Amino acid sequence: MMAVDLVETAGYEAIEAADAADAVRILERRPDIRLVFTDIDMPGGMDGLKLAAMIRDRWPPIELIVISGKRKLQSSDLPARGVFFSKPYKRDELTEAIQRMMA
Repeated sequence: MMAVDLVETAGYEAIEAADAADAVRILERRPDIRLVFTDIDMPGGMDGLKLAAMIRDRWPPIELIVISGKRKLQSSDLPARGVFFSKPYKRDELTEAIQRMMA
């Protein structure tokens, strides 16, 4: 199941970004966004960890989920309140995290 499908199945609107720069543009236009779900490996000049750090700095209330199929991270590698999942992730665990973070 793709991330967008998982988010929508959990009952939330998913907004896709082409890359980190596009995600920032979307966040600048959409103050209603409460959670960002990003992969570390993204196209463009900024990876998902840098995006997560920028989001934490510019939009502190936004919750962060970071995923990767290539890297293993500790919570100390993430911005405050960021949550990491390795691919392949368990759909139920990720859905629970999304629901908890959106509550």
